[in-house]
Amino acid sequence: MSKKEFGIFSIPVIVAALGYFVDIYDLLLFTIVREPSLKDLGVVLTDKVQVLAASAKIINWQMVGLLIGGVIWGTIGDKKGRLSVLFGSIALYSVANFVTGYVQTVDQYKWARFVAGIGLAGELGAGITLVSELLPKDKRGVGTSLVAGVGLFGAVFAYFIFKATGDWRLCYKIGGGLGIVLLILRISVAESGMFNAVKQQANVQRGNILAFFTNATRFRKYILAILIGLPTWYVIGVLVNYSNRFAKEMYGDNHIESGRAIMYAYVGIAIGDILIGLVSQYFRSRKKALLCFYLLCIATLFVFFSSYNNSDDRMYLICGLLGFSTGFWAIFITMGAEQFGTNLRATAATTVPNMVRGSLPLINMMFLDLFQKSWGWPLIKSGVITGAIVMVITLVAFYFTEETFHKDLNYVEGELTEQTI
Repeated sequence: MSKKEFGIFSIPVIVAALGYFVDIYDLLLFTIVREPSLKDLGVVLTDKVQVLAASAKIINWQMVGLLIGGVIWGTIGDKKGRLSVLFGSIALYSVANFVTGYVQTVDQYKWARFVAGIGLAGELGAGITLVSELLPKDKRGVGTSLVAGVGLFGAVFAYFIFKATGDWRLCYKIGGGLGIVLLILRISVAESGMFNAVKQQANVQRGNILAFFTNATRFRKYILAILIGLPTWYVIGVLVNYSNRFAKEMYGDNHIESGRAIMYAYVGIAIGDILIGLVSQYFRSRKKALLCFYLLCIATLFVFFSSYNNSDDRMYLICGLLGFSTGFWAIFITMGAEQFGTNLRATAATTVPNMVRGSLPLINMMFLDLFQKSWGWPLIKSGVITGAIVMVITLVAFYFTEETFHKDLNYVEGELTEQTI
C-alpha cells in the first residue's frame, strides 16, 4: 500500500469536491428550472394538479435512477476501483445532461433524468470512499466535510446560471460541459492504496451487495446507515421544494420561488457540512456532531410550522436554517463508509446516500398520496406528520448506530457466511 500522505487540500480532495459540485448542480437543476421547463414542454402552469403530477414524475424517476445507479456504481467501485466509478459515472451523466437540453416531451424529460440519475449516483460515494482511504483517520472527517461543503455550492451555482441565462436547456448543456472538464481533471487523481492492496488478495470477495443482506451484523449496520440520513431529503424534497405552497397556506399571497428557496437551503447545507467536520473533530465523535445537528433540525422544523413563518423573507431565512441544520450529509456518508471493510466500502458509501435519495418517492407518496389525496389532510398537517415520522425513525436509528471516529479503515469484511440470516 502506498505510504504517501495526503492532506486536506490535496488534489484528490479538491477534485472530489469539484466532482460533487457538478453532481449537485445537475441533481438540483430540475427543481430550479421546473416551471419554465414544464411550460416549454406544454404543461399548463395554472393547472396545479398537472404541474404537480409532471414534476413528481420527473423527480421520482431521477431518484429511482439514483437508487439503481448506486448499486451499479458501488459494485464497480469495489470490483474495479474507485477511479473507474469517478470516470464512468461522470461520462454517463454528462451525456444525459446534453440530451436533456433537447427533450420535447415530459416523458422524454423523465427518461433523460432517469439516465442522468444513474450516472449521478456514483459521484459522491466514490469520492467520499477515495478521500476516506487516502487521508489519515484524524483528518478524514474534515476532508469529507470539505468535499461536501464545496460540492453543495453547486446548487447555488445552478440557481445563478439559470438567472443569468434564463434558458433551462442551456443550463443542462452547461452541466454536461462541466462534466467533461471534470473528466479531464480526474486524470491526475491517484487510486486508493487500500483498494490496490485488497485487489491483490484473490480470496477476498469485492463489491458483493448481497453481503449486506446475508449477514445479520452487516444488514443491521447497513439499514441504520441509511435511516440516519432521511431528514435531508424530507427537508429538501418536501418543505423547501414546496415552500411556495406552504407559504400560501401559512400567510396567503406570496412570491416564493422554489428555486430560490433551494438556493438558500443549499447555502445553509454547504456551510453546515463544512462546520460539522470541525464539530466532529472538536468532540472526537461523529455521533455527538450528528446529534447537535438533529436537535437543531427539530428546532428549525418547529419554527417552519410556527406563526413566525409569515412572510417571504422569513420563509427564505427558515429554508436557509433548515438547510444548515441538515448539513450532516458528509458525516452521514463518511459514517457509512467507515462501517464496512475495504472490499465493501465503495458499495456501502455509494448505495447508502442513494438509498436516502431514493426514499424521496416514498416520502412523497406518504406526504402527497396518502395523507393529502387519500386521507384528505391539509398541506400543513401532512407536512408535520410526515416530518414527525421521519425524525422518529432517524433518531431510533441514530441511537443504535456505532461510533466510527477512531476506526481504522484498513481491513476487509470476513466470511460472508458468518452470522448468516
